[in-house]
Amino acid sequence: MEKTVEDPPTSAVLLDDCHFSQVIFNSVEKFYIPGGDVTCHYTFTQHFIPRRKDWIGIFRVGWKTTREYYTFMWVNLPIDLNNESAKQQEVQFKAYYLPKDDEYYQFCYVDQDGVVRGASIPFQFRPENEEDILVVTTQGEVEEIEQHNKELCKENQELKDSCVSLQKQNSDMQAELQKKQEELETLRCINKKLELKVKEQEDYWETELLQLKEQNQKMSSENKKMGIRVDQLQAQLSTQEKEMEKLVQGDQDKTEQLEHLKKENDHLFLSLTEQRKDQKKLEQTVEAMKQNETTAMKKQQELMDENFDLSRRLSENKMICNVLQREKERLEGENDVSKKVLPQAHSPSRNAPSAKQMIFVITPWSNSRCTPFV
Repeated sequence: MEKTVEDPPTSAVLLDDCHFSQVIFNSVEKFYIPGGDVTCHYTFTQHFIPRRKDWIGIFRVGWKTTREYYTFMWVNLPIDLNNESAKQQEVQFKAYYLPKDDEYYQFCYVDQDGVVRGASIPFQFRPENEEDILVVTTQGEVEEIEQHNKELCKENQELKDSCVSLQKQNSDMQAELQKKQEELETLRCINKKLELKVKEQEDYWETELLQLKEQNQKMSSENKKMGIRVDQLQAQLSTQEKEMEKLVQGDQDKTEQLEHLKKENDHLFLSLTEQRKDQKKLEQTVEAMKQNETTAMKKQQELMDENFDLSRRLSENKMICNVLQREKERLEGENDVSKKVLPQAHSPSRNAPSAKQMIFVITPWSNSRCTPFV
């Protein structure tokens, strides 16, 4: 096995969770002669972007995770992915790093997260012999093989068309999901602004209510003082009336003084009446302030109801987003199943396998691994 200064990134991701259609391996031979270097040709698909620590490993058929590689080579990053020639890449495995047995192996493209993005058809490391040349002995077998190859090519084309359709559906779903996420983000911003507005309004009404309470307390204090003053005036008036009676009864000579006292009494009555009018105005002002306080409380409740309605709409949008996310994951799962089948359908139709070769039959309903026949 190849020894390097830095081991490649791997993961415990199972075979069923990998994506095999994002990198396609080209010109893979059925077998490679031991003792020679092996060149691996591969192609990036349209939506795949390689990264610095991506690598290509040789895996024995039947592997479960990317930790089971036999040897590997780092991927060369192209300068311009938009250039068509940059999508066609190759790496070379030196002979002294390659397996020495005749087991079946395959190339796998692994990204820097340890996830497989492409896999080749199986191949062997063994010398060429005469058995590989004398395979077809009758014309009937040749026609049967040609018919089988035509059926495989037709099935391969159908799988390609299905993969393109699934990729388009996946792209449409991702665009729709992005649109819903943008709408959700807009609603979040609106809700945040409304929350700030409600908070500012609440602070404003709280300040206004505090001022009204202070004015009410001030009016109450003034009203209390006015009541004390009225009581004092009434007591004073009562005293003056008593004094006037004493003056009338005591001395008729004090008539002028009594008239004077009556005039003063009338003046006090007028002053008392005016003060009572002022008191009534103060009471009306207090009542108006109470009504303003009630109106402020109603407006605050309306803002709280509006905020609750916006929160409910946000929750509903989150539920819609979750449903779309689950639908996306389901479509991606179906897409992954189709992608697993597609790469293995590229088996080159060359000479029929010999008695010592192993044939892998791929069926459209297979969702795990190839079924070997000897």
